[in-house]
Amino acid sequence: MDTAFDYFLYPSVIYKLGILKGGIVMTVLACLMNIISLYFYDWSKRDWFGFEALKYFQGYHGTNSLKNIAAWLLNKNNFIIMLFLSIKEDAFKTVVYMRHGKYQYNGLTARDWKIFIASLIIGNAYWTLAAYTGLSLLEWGYKFLHQGAQMWQG
Repeated sequence: MDTAFDYFLYPSVIYKLGILKGGIVMTVLACLMNIISLYFYDWSKRDWFGFEALKYFQGYHGTNSLKNIAAWLLNKNNFIIMLFLSIKEDAFKTVVYMRHGKYQYNGLTARDWKIFIASLIIGNAYWTLAAYTGLSLLEWGYKFLHQGAQMWQG
């Protein structure tokens, strides 16, 4: 679902509506899709992506060196983790990973909503710019090839 949204719907809407209107429309659609996913995730009480299991390593302080390294990395910088997940994934997955507690599936706190909104803005700004840049490059390439073909024809 994310692939179709990011690589097909996003560029189509940006192409039809432009960078500003298209970006706003896609941000609203992403918000709705992510909120629905959050409610379904909590309702199903299933760790679809392993984020709840991954949270286990955040508090690990044992003798296993690999687990200690994982805990150190996961606790290093929440802003960097949020930025990475916002761009690589979406606001839904970002907030699921970053909310406090493990295997609780109990909705969002005020802190979680702030993370969700920040992630939504960061991720959609990135995807809007990425889609616009990709479309601009395709347009430039088409014009370049078209001009080259005209030169060959005479």
